[in-house]
Amino acid sequence: MMIIIKNGTIVDPVRKECYQGDIQIEGNQLTRLARETEGGLAIPEGARVIKAQGLMVAPGLADTHVHFRDPGFTYKEDIQTGGAAAAKGGFTEIVLMANTRPCVDNKETLAYVLAKGKNTGIHIQSCANVTKGMGGKELVDMEELSLSGAAGFTDDGIPLVDEKLVREAMERAAALRKPISFHEEDPALITNNGINSGRAAAHFGIKGSPREAEINLARRDIALARLTGAEVVIQHISAKETVALLRQAKAEGICVHGEATPHHFTLTQEAVIEKGTLAKMNPPLREEEDRLAIIRGIQDGTIDLIATDHAPHSREEKEKPVTEAPSGIIGLETALSLGIRELVGKGYLDMPQLIERMSTAPCKLYGLPGGRIEEGARASLVLFHPGERWTVGGFLSRSANSPFIGENLPGVVYYTICDGKVVYERARLKDE
Repeated sequence: MMIIIKNGTIVDPVRKECYQGDIQIEGNQLTRLARETEGGLAIPEGARVIKAQGLMVAPGLADTHVHFRDPGFTYKEDIQTGGAAAAKGGFTEIVLMANTRPCVDNKETLAYVLAKGKNTGIHIQSCANVTKGMGGKELVDMEELSLSGAAGFTDDGIPLVDEKLVREAMERAAALRKPISFHEEDPALITNNGINSGRAAAHFGIKGSPREAEINLARRDIALARLTGAEVVIQHISAKETVALLRQAKAEGICVHGEATPHHFTLTQEAVIEKGTLAKMNPPLREEEDRLAIIRGIQDGTIDLIATDHAPHSREEKEKPVTEAPSGIIGLETALSLGIRELVGKGYLDMPQLIERMSTAPCKLYGLPGGRIEEGARASLVLFHPGERWTVGGFLSRSANSPFIGENLPGVVYYTICDGKVVYERARLKDE
């Protein structure tokens, strides 16, 4: 069926502009775009019309750091429920992490994940592990996994401490032209993970996780990126010093990317003092100076990827004592709203810049089909009202471990379209 999107504000992150106009979708492609100043598009007989007055129309969002817990932990999330949550949040491109059970260190598990992803209505890719069994000792067959469809490589969740092994992994990833991502937390320096070693740790009477744990491994991996030429991603940055290291590396022309989560650019360690385990995460929320440094890094392009690290856990797990409860929060259904409130609403980014960091840049890095809004491009879009507000809750995710529950946020997603098909739709009032 042909779809005509009428009178939307089109957000073009490549040309860095917004304009009023119409979009025509045929099959899985955007076949025509017309600015309002050009008279818009006629409506062919039989076409579905989506009235987008008041809505922004942008490329579907892309999240390259997601945990769907499938296989092995599907009581937290599975690929179907995770895909539904992603579509509700405006995401059409997802790259999964590999710390499942069994983990994605073999082509059979990778095939299982990719096959289930095809039934969600959105594009779901998966990284493979760097080491067998996530043991940090022996590299997987990266060549075989790349040929089997791995989008990249990571042992996210478990830092890699063997420098020689990390260098070899980078060299092989570079030869395969695949991104390799690193969870930068030196376990030798951490007593209690998930809580910042500072005011938050003191509040709970524990030692916590110091910033040096992240800084040390990030410094090492930036140096190895210089030597190997690999596309290295420093995941979920939490410390201002890591932002500074990354900025210097990019100035030197090193091929390294920075990733920030909405929770790290929104919250500080005060949130874990208030919310307890609902704000416990790895790496932990740190101080206001760190939060602002992350925002400045996003603003100047030092941090080029915004990713949720969507990490579902059951209520029973999160109700355990702070030293026992698992780290992580869900984020797919709140990410766009937090980006609008914290980055666009406060003047750090304009809307095309936000969408570039949440769609175009991650698609480019991982070779995903989205991220553009132009004739001939894939018809994968998100339509949202940037000013309309909603109250966080009622998740489509199987889990509800979010510190933002009950908050009133701007940015309501009304349609998510993937390959020309509406995969999420929120009812609008009849007079809209």
